[in-house]
Amino acid sequence: MLAAASLLAFAACNNTSSQSSAGASRKLLDPANMDTTVHPGDNFFQYANGAWLKNNPVPETESRWGSFNELDENNYKALRGILDSVSAVTNAAAGSAAQKVGDFYRTGMDSATIDKIGIAPLNEIMARIDNVKEVNGLLEEIAIQHTQGIGQVFGFYISPDDKNVTKQICQFFQGGLGMPGREYYFDNDERTAKIREEYKRYIPKMLKLMGEDSITAEKEASEIYKLELALAGASMTRVEMRDPYKLYNKFNTDGIGKLTPGINWKTLFVHLKVKGEDSMIVGQPKFFAEVAKQLKATPVDIWKKYMKFHLVNDMAPFLSNSFDEAHFDFYGKTMRGQKTQKPRWKRVLQVVDGSEGELLGQLYVDKYFRPEAKKRMLELVSNLQQTYAERIQKLDWMSDSTKQKALAKLNAFMKKIGYPDKWKDYSALTIVNNDYVKNILASSQWEYNYQLSKLGKPVDRTEWGMTPPTVNAYYNPAFNEIVFPAGILQYPFFDENADDAVNYGGIGAVIGHEMTHGFDDQGRLYNAEGNLSNWWSPADSANFTRNANRMVEQYNKIIVMDTCHANGALTEGENLADLGGLNIAYEAFKKAKQGQSNDKIDGFTPDQRFFLSWAQVWRANTRPEELAQRLKTDPHSPAELRCNVTPSNMEAWYKAFNIKPTDKSYRPENERVRVW
Repeated sequence: MLAAASLLAFAACNNTSSQSSAGASRKLLDPANMDTTVHPGDNFFQYANGAWLKNNPVPETESRWGSFNELDENNYKALRGILDSVSAVTNAAAGSAAQKVGDFYRTGMDSATIDKIGIAPLNEIMARIDNVKEVNGLLEEIAIQHTQGIGQVFGFYISPDDKNVTKQICQFFQGGLGMPGREYYFDNDERTAKIREEYKRYIPKMLKLMGEDSITAEKEASEIYKLELALAGASMTRVEMRDPYKLYNKFNTDGIGKLTPGINWKTLFVHLKVKGEDSMIVGQPKFFAEVAKQLKATPVDIWKKYMKFHLVNDMAPFLSNSFDEAHFDFYGKTMRGQKTQKPRWKRVLQVVDGSEGELLGQLYVDKYFRPEAKKRMLELVSNLQQTYAERIQKLDWMSDSTKQKALAKLNAFMKKIGYPDKWKDYSALTIVNNDYVKNILASSQWEYNYQLSKLGKPVDRTEWGMTPPTVNAYYNPAFNEIVFPAGILQYPFFDENADDAVNYGGIGAVIGHEMTHGFDDQGRLYNAEGNLSNWWSPADSANFTRNANRMVEQYNKIIVMDTCHANGALTEGENLADLGGLNIAYEAFKKAKQGQSNDKIDGFTPDQRFFLSWAQVWRANTRPEELAQRLKTDPHSPAELRCNVTPSNMEAWYKAFNIKPTDKSYRPENERVRVW
């Protein structure tokens, strides 16, 4: 993810002694995972990972299986140990982290009670929807559900104003669809068309589970889909949304009201519990104009059926088995190719982490986070930052004046490693010991109130956007920060016992990746303070765009599966970050003692180990359904492309593996891209 806040991924999880022994006994680059019958210049991904790929098929519970999943498994085991421990204690102090985390997990694991009560936990909200009589009442109910953390029809959240990041502002975004985006409603390739038809069958299936007879369910499903189709038609594509200027549309309530006749925004703000505010940023004004149009054109009774369906659809994984399985059949099996569900404990664990992650995170870091990892990470970040500065100064396509601004931004990076200095206060969150859905709704409502409380206050730049156990990393342009949670700091990205080649090819490339997000096609539009601001000269901006477009074209030419091409425009930021990150990591590695030697380990030179470390990070098998969905929705390129295309633009890779013009992955020098 690496987008508005741009991401990657990692893992962590053993205690001190097991981490050390594992690092000492494990081959950090195991030749047994390779397929040396493949020439590295023909397919580096297969050369470095072929045996591993053959021996590690995708488990039935997964849609993809690779290094990231293996790391997740380590984290799951550690977190499960914590959750099993605290959930076994039924007399934990009320309001303590152990009580709130333990009771939440225990209620989620109580499938017998969940099955027994069925859809009953949603009855109160359903009754409110039933009582809606006209459009104003409908808008009020939509707003009330937002205050409960149920995002009906559109997205609403609080975040810094892109052009004044010291101020929090209300943000409205397109939403309201049951499939991942507008592409699924309009693209006509065979795979998408099949999914679309399955979705049309899924809606009435869910309505029948909600109590409708077959004839009524089919009729209402058609009306619901028609409404979604109208909303999808007014939605932006993912590529369009890569331009932050297109998403920055600032209005007061009167101004947006002129575009959306029939919606009283002042009243909507009251129902959203927003006080003392009149300004907002609307990501897609066309979408909200369509919402206003449909509020007039579509009968209220259809809107009510639409809202009931989406309420149950969103909550289905937490309801009784019939709803959960129907939801999985479409979103898991049809869309992603999963054969069976993940075990319940993993699903509940993910809910707890997503709902009260900093409570669980406190328990996690107390047991598993090593201060030495933070110290080593800070050293690596400083090394990469210095190397990045040197590369900026050497750029032949950027003027000196713009270079100085780029360096100012680079030097202003905020670095967050491990866990927050200040934990969120969950004292207002009540978790009960007998109702899973009630706990989910309570935590969602707590999160809404937490976001709302930011209005009128200074922006808290110490806040984290990920929980400590998360196996990922991100760059946030508004804070101009790079963030590495505790869960990320482990093999194959980082290992205290690894040689520099392995650590720089892993965690080093990730650090460089996140830094480069500050200067990718989106990040470069934000200045050192985090404001959306054009700090580029026209000539430098044109040079960047020309170089970046060459990367877009490289990916657009690649057929990934069937007739599906990579989407170079959608993945532009991630591809630029991969290329910048690997270049910077390599240059930093060459300053290390090992980087300046030719001493082999297991028969591989330091440079070969550096690139092999990069390759093993991306080893993964992916189901065709999952891959097809990612090509439409994921700003990251498929793992094999990230492994192969990035180094094919680096002279060092050609030298390390003696790549020749006759090799399949050979790229002539004049076609190799260098941006940062």
